[in-house]
Amino acid sequence: MLTLNIRPFHFCVWTIVLTGAAGVAVAAPAPAGKRPNVLFVISDDLSSRITPTGYEGVMTPVLDRLASEGTLFQRTYCQYPVCGPSRASFLSGLYPQSTGILNNVDKIEEIRPGTPSLPKVFREAGYWTAAVGKVFHHPLENPGKDTWDQTLAFDNDEMEVERIAREKFEKVNGPVTNPKNRKAWREHLLTVAPQTRNQGVKGLGPGYGPTGLRDEQHNDGKNARQVAAWITDKASGDRPFMIACGFHKPHIPFLAPDAYFAKYPLESLKLSRSPATDWNDIPAIAGTNQYRDYGFPERGKEDDARRRAFMQAYYASISFIDAQLGIIVDALRKSGQWENTIIVFVGDNGYHLGEHFLWGKVTLFEESARIPMILRVPGVTKGASSQGLVEMVDVFPTLAELCGVTPPANLQGRSLVPMLRDSTAPGKEYAYTVVKRGDQLGLAIRFDHWRYTEWGSPAQAELYDLNSDPKEFSNLVGKKDHAEVLGRAKELLAKAEQHAKGQVKPDPKRM
Repeated sequence: MLTLNIRPFHFCVWTIVLTGAAGVAVAAPAPAGKRPNVLFVISDDLSSRITPTGYEGVMTPVLDRLASEGTLFQRTYCQYPVCGPSRASFLSGLYPQSTGILNNVDKIEEIRPGTPSLPKVFREAGYWTAAVGKVFHHPLENPGKDTWDQTLAFDNDEMEVERIAREKFEKVNGPVTNPKNRKAWREHLLTVAPQTRNQGVKGLGPGYGPTGLRDEQHNDGKNARQVAAWITDKASGDRPFMIACGFHKPHIPFLAPDAYFAKYPLESLKLSRSPATDWNDIPAIAGTNQYRDYGFPERGKEDDARRRAFMQAYYASISFIDAQLGIIVDALRKSGQWENTIIVFVGDNGYHLGEHFLWGKVTLFEESARIPMILRVPGVTKGASSQGLVEMVDVFPTLAELCGVTPPANLQGRSLVPMLRDSTAPGKEYAYTVVKRGDQLGLAIRFDHWRYTEWGSPAQAELYDLNSDPKEFSNLVGKKDHAEVLGRAKELLAKAEQHAKGQVKPDPKRM
């Protein structure tokens, strides 16, 4: 039986519960204690701006503690720096060129029907699976209609400014839930509550600011409390659980309770600077025009006050979700599940906050492609940092090995278990990330201390030495003394592309 309970407007919670009705397969329960639980936490648009990765200035005490008991993978790369394609990739263990998902519109069950996902494979292996918030790109997305035992999505409660505006609007026009009022209400709301702006409002920038709401009135606060309730109430029964928690923040609009903004006084924020000549040696196709969406009319023209305002809001959003993660961690400890639960914490893609005069994601620069990943495995990890190259497609085979679950044969990632046992173990030979520009697919390879990118041809390419140039300001393509590195980069890129398309399965020792 499929139950869908929807309550309209800002106080809503959507629910889907799957039971063992005809046509919906429910795996037989696994005996208690035989397999570890899994908590999979995904933070939307979280770049590597957290203390464990060495970034100063953002307060993440819960993640700091998690890293002290886990393994922090310092050089983790997403396979596509946009929410939908990235999630389709790591939840299927396939590169975007194999999933066919290269935008935020397509769904993998429609483009590649029958593709087994991480939670579905675990459910079939006897796990109780549940999701809250944004796990797949669309909240409540449930590939095959048999991936989750339960899935939920919440909205923020109304801010005071919204409530006042709504009541005035409804006195004149009637309920905002009336279909004929919805468009007019949305447009009016943007004029009275600019914090609610999402992407697509040209020249004004996304919404940001303190909300006046308590933690538990935000959707991410509700997400954390729901996960804590599942754990405390032992919703999984005798089965081990795989619970996925999709935090929406720090995705725009950059909203958080007031106290988190107070942690970051504007004048205390340090701005990174790009040289005025930064784009003289970079192919124009490498950039985006998203800076306009953030209210910067020209690339290269700075506005320090605007930059600090967005940075403050982004940092506040990170500290907010860090605190919500603490609620889940506390529930694991109090319920006695801490020593039997694997925790995976990741961002789905990185984010620019003015680096290279860029804002948002959708680039192949480090700020956009590199993401944080912490794995905490009881009895295995003890607080270590790995410098080995890893990819998000590696999460699926890693969890399968740790939990004794048979993975699909077509997975394109590699298990990270050897690196969890020994953080000095070598990582992969390369990490591979792609992104589209119209019909053109940009391809990037990260290897050793280099990043090489091609936009259609070697004529539009980039090469950076990340040891001497970590900010990627000097494109070495066309400069002397790099012919050997360029040759190797092109070979690795060709190998990575073949693998990503499923044409070749490289030697796992060299992956």
